[in-house]
Amino acid sequence: MQFGTNYVITFYENIPINMKRILLPLFLLIALAAQAKDVSVAFVDMQYILKNLPQYEAAQEQLQLISKKWQREIDAAAQEVQVMTANYQTEQIFMSESMRKQKEKEILDKEQQVLELRRKYFADNGELFKKREALLKPIQDEIYTAIQEVANEKRYDIVKDRSADPSLIYMSNKLDISDVILNKLGAK
Repeated sequence: MQFGTNYVITFYENIPINMKRILLPLFLLIALAAQAKDVSVAFVDMQYILKNLPQYEAAQEQLQLISKKWQREIDAAAQEVQVMTANYQTEQIFMSESMRKQKEKEILDKEQQVLELRRKYFADNGELFKKREALLKPIQDEIYTAIQEVANEKRYDIVKDRSADPSLIYMSNKLDISDVILNKLGAK
C-alpha cells in the first residue's frame, strides 16, 4: 500500500463532510505547528520607542502648538459670530427688512467661515493631518528601517508590535527588542 500524496487525497475525499469539518482545522494546526518551530519572533513596543525618541517628542510639541494656534483662530471667529448675533438681536427692531436680511447673511457667512476653518485645519485630510504626516512619517520610516535591520541581523522572521496587539497576554522580556531598536536609532 502506498502512503503518498495521492493516498492522503483519496482518503480525505472519502471522509464524510462532518468529519472533514473536524479534521481540516486539525490538519492545519498540525501543519502550522510543524512550521512554527522554524520561525523566530521578536516584539517591539512602539509606544515605548516613540516616547524615548527626542525627535518624536519635538514633533508632538510642534503639532500641539500648531493645533492650539489654529484652535484660537477658530475660537476668535466663533466669538465674532456670537458678538454679531447678540448685536443683531438687540438692534433688529430698529432695522429695515433689507438691513435685517443683510445682517443675517453676514452672520451666516461668518458661521460658514468658522465651519470652513474647522474643516481646513482639523478634518480627516486637513492641515493638521498633513502636518502630522510630514513630521511623523520620517520618524516612523526611520524606526521601520531600524527594525528591519535588527530583524535581519538577528534573523527574526517576524517582529510584532506588542502595544498594538490586544490578544497578547504574556511575553517573555527576552523577546522584546525595543531597547535594541532605540540603540540602533541612537536614542539610548
